[in-house]
Amino acid sequence: MSTLTVLQVGPGTSTQDLGRPGFSDTGLGAAGAADRGAAALANRLVGNRPDAAVLEALLGSVTLRSDAHVVASLTGAPCPVTVEAADGRVRGGACFEVVTLAPGDVLRVGTATAGLRTYLAVRGGLAVQPVLGSRSWDSLARLGPPPVTVGDVLPIGDAAGAWPLVDAVAPPRWSPPGEAVELDVTAGPRDDWFSPEWRAVLAGQVHHVTPDSDRVGVRTTAARPLVRVVTRELPSEGVETGSLQVPPAGHPVLFLTDHPVTGGYPVVAVLTPTSVDRAAQLRPGDAVRFRVLD
Repeated sequence: MSTLTVLQVGPGTSTQDLGRPGFSDTGLGAAGAADRGAAALANRLVGNRPDAAVLEALLGSVTLRSDAHVVASLTGAPCPVTVEAADGRVRGGACFEVVTLAPGDVLRVGTATAGLRTYLAVRGGLAVQPVLGSRSWDSLARLGPPPVTVGDVLPIGDAAGAWPLVDAVAPPRWSPPGEAVELDVTAGPRDDWFSPEWRAVLAGQVHHVTPDSDRVGVRTTAARPLVRVVTRELPSEGVETGSLQVPPAGHPVLFLTDHPVTGGYPVVAVLTPTSVDRAAQLRPGDAVRFRVLD
């Protein structure tokens, strides 16, 4: 079996696939890639099946050595990419393009220049040991293949399909520094627990991402909090990825892929799937604007 050896890696790097849905009745969330669109694109670029496991690297910053001929791609947060051959020769690579590696080649992925999470796919997928049918690390449940560390040897599997028809795609547009990222939401299910002005408060100001954000959720703060008019305790109820749950302070927490399956604070609105992917790329300090679709 072909492998990749981890020579350098930053914190928060893990293997992810489509997750493990179907266990919410036991209190276990689905996990999976935080930016599902970026992970899917990486797999398509190398001709993988949609369920192939990829590497999710926080801010990029990972170095891998290949022991075989490997076809790879990088998407999500863009990073500088170089390939160093065994004889010392260095050639350039790029995110959103197919990168080929020969035995002994070292793939160096630098720090992301925008966004937060970079996805690395290799043709065949990463064949780390699955847990409950998934190769995803769940940071809340502490379940799944553990986060990647230096010295790990990542086996490459056989989750490849037909060869892709393109070797590069246009990178996404990233908001200029200081410009707010727009996220679309639909109202409910508990919007009636808030003052009638909640739409204006949510959509009429800039929110900022706080440092205590992770794969569980993106915490935000703003000048004006949302005001609850129903103050009684809410029994815990199911919550979905993308839910905007509002704790007593009135500043929404945006649930990402490792969120709990139930919550006791009201959910004022839920992000669209595309906006969940955008939210997964937010860094602490980034500005956000919400747009209520209905």
